[in-house]
Amino acid sequence: MTSILDQLRIMTTVVADTGNVEAVKRYAPVDCTTNPSLVLAALKDEASEALVMREIEAGKAAGKSPEEITATLTVAVGAALTELVPGRVSTEVDASLSFDVDASVTRARAIIADYAARGIGRERILIKLASTWEGIRAAEILQKEGIDCNLTLLFCMAQAVACADAGAFLISPFVGRITDWYKKAEGRDSYAPDEDPGVKSVRRIYDYYKSNGIETIVMGASFRNADQIKALAGCDNLTIAPKLLDELGSEEGVLERVLSPEKATGVPPVEMDEARFRWELNADPMATEKLAEGIRNFDKDHKALIGIVAERTQ
Repeated sequence: MTSILDQLRIMTTVVADTGNVEAVKRYAPVDCTTNPSLVLAALKDEASEALVMREIEAGKAAGKSPEEITATLTVAVGAALTELVPGRVSTEVDASLSFDVDASVTRARAIIADYAARGIGRERILIKLASTWEGIRAAEILQKEGIDCNLTLLFCMAQAVACADAGAFLISPFVGRITDWYKKAEGRDSYAPDEDPGVKSVRRIYDYYKSNGIETIVMGASFRNADQIKALAGCDNLTIAPKLLDELGSEEGVLERVLSPEKATGVPPVEMDEARFRWELNADPMATEKLAEGIRNFDKDHKALIGIVAERTQ
């Protein structure tokens, strides 16, 4: 009998939630997604260490600052990953720019230009932006320029609707972080898959998109256990960490498809403007708290990367 992971690959595009070169070689995903936290983890990977040091030494020789070297280092890791996957590699705009449309657009263009200088076309890259109102507006501008975007840190329907309206190529609604919040708020140790708040959130977004013929790809992210992944089998994409890929790869049994366009319930479209977006986000304490926390943590890891680069350039 084929593994659960092999069955999942038939109905869903599996994305590796890692910047670890060896992990990507091992799991052979279609796409890769990364962020500052994952690049930090990649620094501990021997296969990535030589790449990291080459980039740092080249930046140092060129007289670049630690901040500038960190920016090119992220692209260098992404460039290495494009050699290992047939699809896309997501590269994140600095979290500190999450509320600045113009700066986000400028940074995204610089990322694409850096990849182009390395011989990698924009069709291989997704620009990751936080799903703030400003991040979504930046994505709208970039999409019109032919730069595809991955809207991340997405926790509620208002964000999903706004991303669809902006023509985002892909969204990454989070599962585990939503579940974490509700477990703490409700004093729960666990949820059955069909009752899991994170799973239910992604299912609602998927239903809305398929009900309205929205082409934006839904990529479930941030999983805490394999049951959450199985409960979203059939979702367009799922980005999964190596530990859970291992678990799914070693498990046998029958995986039932849960999500499909044919099962859409006909949810009517929603008109979303800035005022409604901000109000609905504000009215959802989970989404408000997790979005802010996610931005802070990504920024913290970005600064940690700069610190490591600064130490290695002394």
